[in-house]
Amino acid sequence: MNIYVGNISRDVTESDLKEAFGAFGTVQNAAIIKEKFTGESRGFGFVEMPNKDEADKALAELNGKDLKGRNLTVNEARPRTDSKPRTGGFGGDRRF
Repeated sequence: MNIYVGNISRDVTESDLKEAFGAFGTVQNAAIIKEKFTGESRGFGFVEMPNKDEADKALAELNGKDLKGRNLTVNEARPRTDSKPRTGGFGGDRRF
């Protein structure tokens, strides 16, 4: 099961996520999403747990729990929906 983890403190590492979720079962992968140019945390990430029962237990136990000063938002990740590509021009005043 792929799990969304939000409201992550900038001090939290991927190892911290693995450790927190690992208390409930096997963690296949943990990733914190980072800014493309600065490399700083965007405040959310994903944890993948292969066993659904263990993942459900982690969801129930960790949602709202404090991790390094922030209360986590934890829920099942939804599949990414591909939006239509943006088309069009520059918008605004074209008189110049």
